[in-house]
Amino acid sequence: MQISGAQMVIEALIAEGVDTVFGYPGGAIMNVYDEIYKQDKFHHILTRHEQAAVHAAEGYAKASGKVGVAMITSGPGFTNAVTGLADAYMDSIPLVVISGQVPMSLIGTDAFQEIDAVGISRSCTKHNYLVTTAADLPRILKEAFYIASSGRPGPVHVDIPKDVTAQIAEFDYSKPVDIETYKPNTKGNTRQIKKAMEAIASARRPLFYLGGGVVSSNAAYDVRELVKRTGIPAVETFMARGTLRYDDPHLISMLGMHGSYAANMAMSETDLVIALGARFDDRVTGKLSEFAKNAEVIHVDIDPASISKLVNAHYPIVGDVKNVVLEMIEMSSIVNPERYEGWRETISNFDELHPLTFHEDSERIKPQWVIKRIGELLGDDANISTDVGQHQMWSAQFYPFTRPRQWVSSGGLGTMGFGFPAALGVKVAAPEKVSINVTGDGSILMNIQELMTAVEKKLPVINVILNNNFLGMVRQWQTLFYDKRHSETDLSMQPDFVKVAEAFGGIGYRVTTKDEFDAALKDAVAKNVVAIIDVVVDRLENVMPMVPAGGSLFNMMLLEKKEKK
Repeated sequence: MQISGAQMVIEALIAEGVDTVFGYPGGAIMNVYDEIYKQDKFHHILTRHEQAAVHAAEGYAKASGKVGVAMITSGPGFTNAVTGLADAYMDSIPLVVISGQVPMSLIGTDAFQEIDAVGISRSCTKHNYLVTTAADLPRILKEAFYIASSGRPGPVHVDIPKDVTAQIAEFDYSKPVDIETYKPNTKGNTRQIKKAMEAIASARRPLFYLGGGVVSSNAAYDVRELVKRTGIPAVETFMARGTLRYDDPHLISMLGMHGSYAANMAMSETDLVIALGARFDDRVTGKLSEFAKNAEVIHVDIDPASISKLVNAHYPIVGDVKNVVLEMIEMSSIVNPERYEGWRETISNFDELHPLTFHEDSERIKPQWVIKRIGELLGDDANISTDVGQHQMWSAQFYPFTRPRQWVSSGGLGTMGFGFPAALGVKVAAPEKVSINVTGDGSILMNIQELMTAVEKKLPVINVILNNNFLGMVRQWQTLFYDKRHSETDLSMQPDFVKVAEAFGGIGYRVTTKDEFDAALKDAVAKNVVAIIDVVVDRLENVMPMVPAGGSLFNMMLLEKKEKK
């Protein structure tokens, strides 16, 4: 079939089963957009900013498990999208981002809207391509989807000069992908898995350390079975929330800088860390030399470069988490759950000593209460996206997650402005669920223009702003470590978010009491429209517990206990 490069892009997307593309057109990608206009096999959602297009594709990918697709133009179109690429790269999210480029003859001439997109994206993508001839497009696009979704997932960038999209060439998408230098190992070594299970059976204080790789490998329900059979306590990273149900008796809580006291102490006291799909991020480990220093480590990951990168693995297992966990389940009969009764009791005592909680206030709304209340009112019926800051950590700590892919947030890069466009992608992927974006009055302004996208495309995302008129997390650090010098973090001058929502065609609520919040959330859900619920919360509330940067997990700053009257 002889077709143009632009037509090849469309045919490849259709062949890959893509149902939604998020994007923003421009001169260099115009030929492709002309072909989008002519087709009816997939839906295109016009965002109001290229960064938002990539974040929306991320939200779609996280919620669906499929490859997210974004399309942008050259120059500033691409540079606007770089933050999304970097965010997806840090969090191992499968994306294919297609950008237009100036014609081949103009590359290197400082042409209008020219930028070295491939050079820029090299450090923040799993792989990237500059397409120099339309004849290469079928192979490159097929490889892009394969690379994005196989092994450790990640974003792939395909940069296509405008003249290449106009070239006519043969389109054959039937050839299988065969990349000599890229052969992900998905099956773990059975002998090594057996050794790991023997180590588990002989340990006294083993601990499952569950990372985001469990979710991306679709292994969460298998991990639940493994945890149940072995009776071993488990902690989750920020990226793994929802792997175990919030009410699973084996789940301690979240681990790390803002993890619970019980989770961090359990990691400090364990004699065997069973790391599944985790990369020992600095926000999880704290001071590396003090991290689980009396423990041996079983590390299961599909990325061989992650194993023993930061923490030495005594039992390294390279393979897809799901495949390895299924083998571990088959061997789990050698593990006696009763062996760990004393260990479970010790962890229970940690939790009783310093539970994950907050101090209620009869006059002011506590931000943690808002998160818990959303959970009480919506629970499993909601998918939770967040921006970045205090509200993000409170959401991770206090929402009652019941399933994997219910939680969508920016982990490794910590991108303010991620939440709202991501929540749009989540709504596209899971229209039957209520899509909530928990945000702050700082973060929401970074991509608030997406209210127009939401209204136009009838994507009823509910934005819950925990409004403390501060850049809250930075303010918290300034309070604790900079002698309360709140340098450029006061956001007392803010827009009327209710009027902003209404100006875009949505609905807005200003909330100052708990009853008002209940009424607003119920009304927004019932009306099924784009909404902002602007919740006035305690300005100076801190996220606790907190491990100071570079500190040891067992040296936490804790919530001060209220004196009994």
